[in-house]
Amino acid sequence: MATTPTVQRIRLALENAIVDGDYAPGDKLDPGRIAEQYGCSRTPVREALQALEASGLLTVQPKRGTFVAQLGVPELMQRFEVMAELEAFCARLACRRASGEDLQRLAEAQDACTAAAEAMDAERYYAENTLFHQAIYRAAHNEFLEAEALRLQAVLQPYRRRQLRAHGRIRSSLSEHSDILEAIKRGEPALATKLMQDHVLIQGEGFRDMLAAIGPVA
Repeated sequence: MATTPTVQRIRLALENAIVDGDYAPGDKLDPGRIAEQYGCSRTPVREALQALEASGLLTVQPKRGTFVAQLGVPELMQRFEVMAELEAFCARLACRRASGEDLQRLAEAQDACTAAAEAMDAERYYAENTLFHQAIYRAAHNEFLEAEALRLQAVLQPYRRRQLRAHGRIRSSLSEHSDILEAIKRGEPALATKLMQDHVLIQGEGFRDMLAAIGPVA
């Protein structure tokens, strides 16, 4: 009998399937079939689907079922633009408000990203990258801003995860992290703001390439 997967493993597997196009926008998901596929009860499947609904990847229609959200490229672009501004604001505030403990947390998060990149472990880098960004949110010392950044981060995680698969993107991302961290350490808000905006939007053409790689989503 197969080992029952954790909710996290099922969520990540379904997240991959959605972003990779195995499930098309508007497709209906069958919890029973998913449970059979992963050799588990419906409980972890239900919890994974709830997490994906909260992230915006799925929608639940009463009496009809659970469906892959139909998020179009314009909507995705809008969300990334807002994310860039939220994270840039966090970086700007962190330049003025980050404590020694915050800076230590950021340095440790960057070290963890570096280790993942050197190991060429994309999944690990994805997880450590998330923690690096969250450390910047915390360093801004604005609880409302942090909560909003975390909420939108959850919505965009599958797409940010996908763009990390682009050739050379992890190395570029790591270098951008280093520049952002140094700007925060030196207390340079204008530079930290610009660096973070570019980092989230992957500097123009790269961002459009990422959207093209995702393929039609509506």
